[in-house]
Amino acid sequence: MRLREKWEDDSIQLGKLANLQMIKAIIYGLSIGDALGVPVEFRERDSFHISNMEGYGTYHQPSGTWSDDTSLSLALIEHLYEESDLNGLMDKFVAYRTGYLTPHGQCFDIGIATNKAIDAYLSGVSPEECGGKCEDDNGNGALMRISPLSMLLRKNFNFTEKFSLIEKYTKITHGHPRSLVASIIYVQILIGLLLNNSLSKVLEQYQPHFENYFKRQPSYWKEYETHFKEIFQPSFFEKDRSEVASTGYVVDTLKAVIWCVGITNGFEEAVLKAVNLGGDTDTIGAITGTLAAALYQLESLPKDWIDQLANKVLIDEKCHQLLDTLYKD
Repeated sequence: MRLREKWEDDSIQLGKLANLQMIKAIIYGLSIGDALGVPVEFRERDSFHISNMEGYGTYHQPSGTWSDDTSLSLALIEHLYEESDLNGLMDKFVAYRTGYLTPHGQCFDIGIATNKAIDAYLSGVSPEECGGKCEDDNGNGALMRISPLSMLLRKNFNFTEKFSLIEKYTKITHGHPRSLVASIIYVQILIGLLLNNSLSKVLEQYQPHFENYFKRQPSYWKEYETHFKEIFQPSFFEKDRSEVASTGYVVDTLKAVIWCVGITNGFEEAVLKAVNLGGDTDTIGAITGTLAAALYQLESLPKDWIDQLANKVLIDEKCHQLLDTLYKD
C-alpha cells in the first residue's frame, strides 16, 4: 500500500472512531438518563433522591432498565440504517408496543400522544398525518426520540434542509407547531454541542438562524416568541429550581433540560439534577443525558452506569448501525 493510501485509510478509520464515540456518547447518555429516571417517574419533587442507578419503583423494573425514550430512538436508528420509508418507522413503533427494541422484551411505558399516533396509523392514516395537531398534543414524545438525527445533520449547514427533516420526523407523532419548534431547537442545540461548542455559544450562535426560519411561518414565530425565546436570554439560567417545571409538556421539558445542562459542570451532575426535578423523570433525564454527553463527551459518562444498562448489546448494535449509516455511499 502506498504511503498516501495508508494515510487516507488511517484518516477514515480515525474519523469513524470519532463518530462512533459521539454516537455512543449521545445514545449512552440518553439511555443512562432514561434508566436513572424510570424508577421515580411521576413522583413529586423532593419526595426522593436519586444518586445512582436504582431498580423497581414506579414500573417495578430492574436497575438499568430504560423505557420508550431509548426504544423509539433505537427504532429511528434502525429505520435510518434500513433506509425504509415512514411506514417502516411507524411499523417499528407498532412493534414496540409488543416488546420490540425493549430491554426485557416488554413495553411498560408509552406516551399518550405517541400511542394515539400509532392508533391513527393502524387505522389507515398516512404517517405524515398521524401526529396530533391540537394544543393538548404537545407532549415530549417526539423530543425524546429524535437525537439520532443530530449525527446525520451534523455537517449539513443548510438550516432549511435540516429543519425540514426534523419537522418530518416530529410530525409522525406530534404535529402541532409548538412541538415542531421545540424539536428544531433541541436537535440544533445538540448538533452545536457535538461540534465542540459551549452551550452559551450554541445559544448565541444559532438564535439568529432559528429566528430567521421561524419568521417565515407565523405559527412558528408565535410559538417561539411565546414559549421558547427566553431560553436564549442569559437570565434564563438565573431561574430558581422552584421556577423550573418538570412535566411531560414539551415546553417544560425543553426548558428543564437546557436549564439543567446550563447550571451544572459535568455529565453526572446534569443528569442527576434533571432526574431529581421529579415528574417526567425518565424523559427529562434522557434528553438532558444527550445534551450533557455531547457537551462533556463519552469519557465523562460513568463507566459503571454504562455497564449497568439493561440489554447493552442491543444499544451497541444500534450505535454501530448509526455509524454504518453515516458511511453509506
